[in-house]
Amino acid sequence: MKKNWLFLALFTVLATANVFAQGKFFTKNGHIDFFSATPMENISANNDKVVSILDTETGKLDFQVLIKAFEFEKALMQEHFNENYMESDKFPKSTFKGQIVNLSDVNFSKNGTYQVKVSGDLTIHGVTKAVQAPGTITVKDGTITATSKFTVAVADYNIEIPKLVKDNIAKNIDINLSMNYQPYKQ
Repeated sequence: MKKNWLFLALFTVLATANVFAQGKFFTKNGHIDFFSATPMENISANNDKVVSILDTETGKLDFQVLIKAFEFEKALMQEHFNENYMESDKFPKSTFKGQIVNLSDVNFSKNGTYQVKVSGDLTIHGVTKAVQAPGTITVKDGTITATSKFTVAVADYNIEIPKLVKDNIAKNIDINLSMNYQPYKQ
């Protein structure tokens, strides 16, 4: 009798854990890049180590970006980015915690491409701001891809640009992200 009770308890715990994982999608190698255009020099960087979780039942969407994982064409740009502008030892990551506002417009069980609006809190350089951004979600055979393009004002996040190089760095930075989500497995 004890064995049956133990089996039933273990089955209940495992089934409950599986229910909580339903609707959750995850990536640990999402892509984000940014571009800064100025008359003097264009600056771009890529980061393929973005972690993100998407809950298709609630629309909750979280991102975590390690600042030092951004890679630049020139090593000196990367060094200046981490040491002088982003202070990545002091502020090692950027985060977004938000929500798909128009979740009812997305059918995660049907292949298709859906336009979404995302709203939440973006933290960069230790400063958190409420942001809204457009995005596209593509559902294809059980996998989910999410993309977005938006602009961030450097001054909004207390990133100081030295006067000597202020003309070399744009005041607004174009951000692109692309996530390929897989079902979250515990």
